[in-house]
Amino acid sequence: MDTSPDLFTSLRPRVLGVAYRMLGSMAEAEDVAQEVWLRWNGTDRAAIENAEAWLVATATRIAIDELRLARRSREQYVGIWLPEPVPTEDADTPERLHEAASDLSVAFLAVLERLAPEARAAFLLHDVFDRDYPEIAGILDKSEAACRQIVHRARARLREERPLHVVPHRTHQQLLHAFADALDKADLKSMMALMDSSAQLIGDGGGIVSSFPKPMLGGARIAQLLFAPTLRRRAELRMVPAYFNGRMGLLRYFGDHLESAMSFDTDGERITQILVQRNPNKLARILAQQPLSLR
Repeated sequence: MDTSPDLFTSLRPRVLGVAYRMLGSMAEAEDVAQEVWLRWNGTDRAAIENAEAWLVATATRIAIDELRLARRSREQYVGIWLPEPVPTEDADTPERLHEAASDLSVAFLAVLERLAPEARAAFLLHDVFDRDYPEIAGILDKSEAACRQIVHRARARLREERPLHVVPHRTHQQLLHAFADALDKADLKSMMALMDSSAQLIGDGGGIVSSFPKPMLGGARIAQLLFAPTLRRRAELRMVPAYFNGRMGLLRYFGDHLESAMSFDTDGERITQILVQRNPNKLARILAQQPLSLR
């Protein structure tokens, strides 16, 4: 087995990918990667048959422990907690298409919050990272039968929570460009036409900036909310398309200030959900604009 320092570097995106999907926070995922690195350096690497499997297993176990601790702090979180968005490259490239297919979206990570730490790990390992049940059983220290049941129940729960629409990237982009264009032109009628009547908007201000304490429901209401600044601060307002979490979203600026990062779900014809990240602490990576690989 290759034991050179470059081996960990080459596999670090996979470690980050596991940890970020588990925790929904890149800062916490980087802490996990650092701990994995320390354990990697402290183990007899000559005895490791499969470096990637060892690193994924170690990252998963650490992330499970971290998620248990994080859940306690998130219970005290002010308002609604949403994952930290991370910049990724244009999703038209094969690598980004693979990332998006691997369920990296902010909406999906938010739904994963409904799962207990071990269920989240089992589901991600099997359905996202293509690990087989014997390997998952070894990571979680459970029987294969138990792991199958955990994944089965996790899928059932996610189906209840997650939209089932599979929308081509080009269609998603076209809808977002149309919505941004309507917003730029202060065309409320077109904005409302692009919103599903039962759409919802969920915002995360982290108690630092104002946000809604519960989801806003209704496409017309959401369109009017987003339209309002075009009347008061139109000269300052900029909507900038950007790729984060493997999909196109919109960054809302007032002057040079990044006010929010908006992620969108659509059914291919209309916008069904907008997730608005306003917490400044969670916008830092978007501001730095350092696209990541989380394969």
